[in-house]
Amino acid sequence: MSRPEGAPRACGGPAGTAGRALGRVGEAAALEALRSRGYRIVACNVRLRRGELDIVAVERGTVVFVEVKARRSAAHGTPAEAVTARKRRALVRLAAAYLARRGWSDRPCRFDVAEVWLTPGGGVARVDLIRDAFQA
Repeated sequence: MSRPEGAPRACGGPAGTAGRALGRVGEAAALEALRSRGYRIVACNVRLRRGELDIVAVERGTVVFVEVKARRSAAHGTPAEAVTARKRRALVRLAAAYLARRGWSDRPCRFDVAEVWLTPGGGVARVDLIRDAFQA
């Protein structure tokens, strides 16, 4: 059964297929890192017509859209490098739709990237948070 458009999945909860295992580990690690830094988590995995927002949080009154990228190595680039110009444009559109839906269009917002580095066995080595990773 699929979620209605705009409905968030429970943060850190189980998700679809085994192919999402890497993403689930990365997301759980990112959530823990964000909470430890004082972010208040508003929603996770918000599905909208043209994509999904990984994490929506609030930090000091600013709405923060966090894109989570997990990697086992930098052989194909860093996790943040996977947030291409095309992906950034899509995230900006999704964020604008989310803000409008919530009636938050006048609130300040920014885009962070959570780089989750995994061990070869799939454990979390570290989480690097890139604040204000790109501009809308």
